[in-house]
Amino acid sequence: MHLRSVELHMPDRAGAVAFLASPWGLAEVASRGDTTYLRGTGAQHYLVSVKEAPERRFASATLAGSREEVEALWLRVQQAGAAHGPWVDEYDEPGRGAGFEVRGAGGEPYRFVAERDPAPAALPVDSHRPIRLAHVVFNTSDVEAASQFLVDTFGFRISDRTRRMNFIRCDDLHHVIALAASASKRTLNHVAFEMRDTDAVMRGMGRLRDAGLATAWGPGRHGPGNNVFAYFVSPFGACIEYTAEIDRVDDSYPTGTPESWKWPQGRIDQWGIFTRDDERLAASGEAFPY
Repeated sequence: MHLRSVELHMPDRAGAVAFLASPWGLAEVASRGDTTYLRGTGAQHYLVSVKEAPERRFASATLAGSREEVEALWLRVQQAGAAHGPWVDEYDEPGRGAGFEVRGAGGEPYRFVAERDPAPAALPVDSHRPIRLAHVVFNTSDVEAASQFLVDTFGFRISDRTRRMNFIRCDDLHHVIALAASASKRTLNHVAFEMRDTDAVMRGMGRLRDAGLATAWGPGRHGPGNNVFAYFVSPFGACIEYTAEIDRVDDSYPTGTPESWKWPQGRIDQWGIFTRDDERLAASGEAFPY
């Protein structure tokens, strides 16, 4: 099982697709009616779909697995009494997956698919293009309940806890889903794209600045996951991140607690050199409800 894609609904699909292609670095691979699909360099059909809609909405975080994995999870979701949609024999999208949608404990929208078509060949990796999605972060009112649902129902594992976030994995990436505490918001916090290395993140910062988009937070290196980061508020309102060097872990990884991640006064990352635009970041956290 792995995080494959995110599905976004918004006005001005054309503008969002143009930005995600350049300067962000994705490649347009298909359109179906009012929806456009874009991929990275990894061997995955697509990473982002953008659907034309009157209002912005985060439709789903899609995870892909084998037919056996997805069917077993379908049974677990029904047995748990979770809010879910019907089984879909074939989604009309690249990969032609079969699967279903399900809501987390706080309403977080997940979708699980088993793709019918073989994965496309990977593209050459370079410093200008994202490889794959690294993680999706949701704002939610009850982090522990939302986390426990993922553990109990999906079989995911908690890698780390901080004072306001939990980091959750389904494969060897330190986290593919994170949940951030928010008293009132049920919204997307951000989507992270994995780059080749730290140099690619830094070059991305320069490329976005040349295109007129200043970094909203970064550069830095997080504690949980140990990943390098640079955050941007996209022209369509969502917060998106370039990241690299995220830890790969296995079941021997000890689950961190808030006591594991304490920083000196004024620091919230390992490097302590970033700049941060709290006003823009806060606005982005309102942009895409789910």
